[in-house]
Amino acid sequence: MAIKLSQQELEERVAIVKRFKSLLEEQREKFREYLIVLESQQERIEQEDGDSLQAHAELGNQIVENIASLQKVIVPMQDLYLKKVGENSEDAISKIQEDLASMHKQVMAQNEKNRTLLQAHMNQIQMQIGKMARKNPYYGKRSVYAERAAVGTVLSLEG
Repeated sequence: MAIKLSQQELEERVAIVKRFKSLLEEQREKFREYLIVLESQQERIEQEDGDSLQAHAELGNQIVENIASLQKVIVPMQDLYLKKVGENSEDAISKIQEDLASMHKQVMAQNEKNRTLLQAHMNQIQMQIGKMARKNPYYGKRSVYAERAAVGTVLSLEG
């Protein structure tokens, strides 16, 4: 049983499919960018390059914000797509969605790997600082300048 569509409905569906597909492709590209940044960030963590690490973190945050903004547009577009076109109407969109799900898993895994690596480096640095502090001969001693001297509380004025 074939459903007959008017030319306007057909054009509307084609426009929805094209827009939805372009949004998904754009999101896929953002995920690729983010994955590259995360992989580069891992190298910076291993090299203990703080300045570059901070720049990569800021760039990663910008990409995440872009992905979130795109997602705000994609969700209603996906609802419209499913309502107007149907779920299994185009394999290209299904393929992009599968790629997105796979890339999302890769991004999450790389992010967790970086977080674990960074935490290990932070723990190592804290231990080094602790060792250095204990080697300081003045560690745990109060400064002579920090001692409180007795101060008078009564002022006597004679004149």
